[in-house]
Amino acid sequence: MPQTHPATDQTAPATAPPAPAAALSLEERLAFVNAAMTMKLDEAKVAYEVNTAHIDTEPVDLADVVTVPLTPTLQPPPQSYPTPVAALLERAHHRLLTGGWCKDVLVDEDGARCMLGAIRAEARGNQSLEADAASVLLDAIRRKFGDVDSVPSFNDAWAGGRTPLRMVDLAAGLADTRGL
Repeated sequence: MPQTHPATDQTAPATAPPAPAAALSLEERLAFVNAAMTMKLDEAKVAYEVNTAHIDTEPVDLADVVTVPLTPTLQPPPQSYPTPVAALLERAHHRLLTGGWCKDVLVDEDGARCMLGAIRAEARGNQSLEADAASVLLDAIRRKFGDVDSVPSFNDAWAGGRTPLRMVDLAAGLADTRGL
């Protein structure tokens, strides 16, 4: 006996067709793209943190990163400290900024100076003042970097002058604080 199946009406669809999608405005599209990019950036940030978690890093000192070009004509003259050693260190710092920094010699062929060379030039023959300034500078260096043999060895250990110049500036503040 053959089975009979009830006939289905082929003329009327069972569900209504979906309505055409309304066009998104530019702001809506930008919001979707922003959300998608934010999600991708968050995933990338997590992946970067996971992939670099085993790497030992030191904190970055912004004074080593943020710099501006220095030219002698654009640099204001230093505002002298009232104490002689601090004023000498400030003048030495200004000389290094404007005249250039070097290593391995007191003065190079271009006239750039090392830390001690700048102090010596600004001391203008006053050996007592020069010695006091070098002593305060060495103390400032040791406070920041630990056991350092001498100012020249510290100066010569650097490939660039940014850190040595910063130490001369810090030493000027230290000398002023001490009333030297």
